[in-house]
Amino acid sequence: MKKKMNVEELLAKATKPNADAMRLHPFYRGKLEVSPKCRIKDYDDFAIWYTPGVAAPCLDIKKNPEKVFEHTNKGNFVAIISDGSRVLGLGDIGPHAALPVMEGKAIIFKYLGGVDAFPVCVGTKDTEEIIKFCKQIEPTFGGINLEDIAKPKCFTILDRLRAEMNIPVWHDDQQGTAAITLAGLINALKVVGKSRKDVLISMIGAGASNIAISRMMITAGFPAENIIMVDTQGILHKGRKDLDTPGNETKWKMCLNSNREGRTGGIPEAIKGTHVCVALSTPGPGVIKKEWIATMEKDAIVFVCANPVPEIWPWEAEEAGARIVATGRSDFPNQVNNSLGFPGIFRGALDIAAKTITDEMCIAAAEELAKCAEDKGLSEQYIIPSMSEWDIFPREAVAVAMKGIEQGVARIVKTKEELYDHAYKIIKRSQEMVTAHMKDGFVLMGEE
Repeated sequence: MKKKMNVEELLAKATKPNADAMRLHPFYRGKLEVSPKCRIKDYDDFAIWYTPGVAAPCLDIKKNPEKVFEHTNKGNFVAIISDGSRVLGLGDIGPHAALPVMEGKAIIFKYLGGVDAFPVCVGTKDTEEIIKFCKQIEPTFGGINLEDIAKPKCFTILDRLRAEMNIPVWHDDQQGTAAITLAGLINALKVVGKSRKDVLISMIGAGASNIAISRMMITAGFPAENIIMVDTQGILHKGRKDLDTPGNETKWKMCLNSNREGRTGGIPEAIKGTHVCVALSTPGPGVIKKEWIATMEKDAIVFVCANPVPEIWPWEAEEAGARIVATGRSDFPNQVNNSLGFPGIFRGALDIAAKTITDEMCIAAAEELAKCAEDKGLSEQYIIPSMSEWDIFPREAVAVAMKGIEQGVARIVKTKEELYDHAYKIIKRSQEMVTAHMKDGFVLMGEE
């Protein structure tokens, strides 16, 4: 564990990115631009890329619509869709204020996954209108990334679009968080020598993230009855008739299928005697108390992932007996960061022109991500890679693509070697292009 920082150091560290952002966002006036990837030797080339030459690929696509993946960049385009109703812990700040976040997401897509992602902030919060909009733009995009959409409509939008669209639809606050959390849990259990079928798990928070994590964990072999979930009103159990109401179907399902002991009460009652605690709830510190962690089983695993401040400081959890602690922050070990997932997962889905991203494809990514860390040597302080270990992304892409091919959702079938070679080259190209643009002055460095 890194040294315990005092309050002043924490505040300085926490506020510096904000100050830098306020200086550099106006300097660049946004973080994205459109750049050609085709040759332009002279003006005659426009006769190929536009009229009259463009008519030939257009007619070829009309005869065979699947040729759109061959003649255009559709297979590498992802739309980042948000209504700005639940942004990065900032809440309902609206689509205009959400745009900087979506631009940031897009540059991570490009730099770590070689994916051409576009921020599309929509001027509606109506569930049906968002669904309709996504379906209307399907001809242009090879995938949809839903981002920062409030619950419960985020569940409805994701489930409907996955069922009704013919391209991958992904909600990073659900599937992304779930995949990375699962990867960390897989390795944490290896370190403490416990089985996913045997551990009792407390989950603090019942929002989009924890609901999705629970669903993926169950699919990956964690028994539903071993999960004890808490929302703002207490533990979910069969007696929570307040959740047997329209709009709460997902929580009610958890009430019926989880918590085999029938526990009631709040956070301390949920945590007591569990082997694992997964918290994605209210930013702390103090939301989870040391004395509650102390009631967990020996070699406890604690994931406290609220941002910007975890529900309990990592050193406090360790002092209370936790053997492994993970957070959402980069200044502590074991950062659970969605950026470890979506670039590689979409890379793999796009490379096979997948019709969807299944839960099993997400689990394949989680297992490969866990294996990446295991290959480098697991410890209490290292259960999951960091963003800087960029070699993980081609490996993730291959795992996702191979699972998609196995499940029959791929339009394009390639070998494992072909998939890795393509993913490695396109990601490497993206990073080298940014470096070259900075070196040659096309991207200015900004004032330090």
